[in-house]
Amino acid sequence: MAGLVAAARLRELGHEPRVLEKGTRAGGSMLLSSCVVWRHLEWEQFRAECPGGDEPLQWLIWERLDDALRWLESLGAEPVWRDTENPLTTGRRYDPRALTRLLVEAAGAAELETPLPEDAEPPLLLATGGFPGRLARQRGLLLRANAWSEGDGLDFAVARGAATTQGMDEFYGRVMPAPPARVREEDFVPLAQLYGREARVFTDDWHEITPPQVAWHENDLAQRVGPRAWYVVEETNERIEAARKAGATVVGRDEGLAVHVAAAVTHTIGGLRVDTDARVRGTDCLWAAGVDAGGVATGGYASGLAQALVLGLVAAESIAG
Repeated sequence: MAGLVAAARLRELGHEPRVLEKGTRAGGSMLLSSCVVWRHLEWEQFRAECPGGDEPLQWLIWERLDDALRWLESLGAEPVWRDTENPLTTGRRYDPRALTRLLVEAAGAAELETPLPEDAEPPLLLATGGFPGRLARQRGLLLRANAWSEGDGLDFAVARGAATTQGMDEFYGRVMPAPPARVREEDFVPLAQLYGREARVFTDDWHEITPPQVAWHENDLAQRVGPRAWYVVEETNERIEAARKAGATVVGRDEGLAVHVAAAVTHTIGGLRVDTDARVRGTDCLWAAGVDAGGVATGGYASGLAQALVLGLVAAESIAG
């Protein structure tokens, strides 16, 4: 999302950016998401939920998101929801395929299957989706993101002197059915096991690890579950039945109905250190947007798509001068 937004904005400002896409299609992980672009309703709540984040960067995203959503809709984006249905947040939900098509048209044709060249000339915006694939392998977790986001932008910038943020081992993710369940890209949203606040949680060898409380977003449960665990509930629900249909292990026990689950990485939280112009600190003529930039949700969870939208616009305007 960040790269397409930046390219679209640069074209509005009279420039002709090249858009390089490593994968076989545009849209990145936005295309695979529920496409809710949101912010915390109250600034103090954002700070409380993400206490390790860079405060000026957080304020930039919190303050500019509403205008950024209006800009998106000025291009023709049609919301599916005009708010989030969550009393703690505000934002919009879009159809991810329709939004991808719109942004590709506004950004200009992306050059598909074109990895970032080592000799890329500045000014250069890095928007490669962070490093969820790498982190998932390192931690033995599932991947719930676009398969091409392996840290290309991070490596490119660090090799040129870039600084990184705290939270390089943190991620936003969802608890998903564990293998042998078959989870395809189109299943990333419907198969998320989002009933953790009503479940007891056990390790793979049946030691209870149920936390005293669970956050509304349940990202904290994804960190606790790790590579494998069990959710135990009193009765089934639609998501459990969808998991069972996909091949998940669902068994009856004395404790209740047990679902074998695993954490899946959606996006990384740590990344390149950027300023409020989205310029990568420690480098000349490099910018980063989306989750290639770190330091926004450190210690908690905030909208990766809001980060992509706002930083994409900010980077474009900074590059354009």
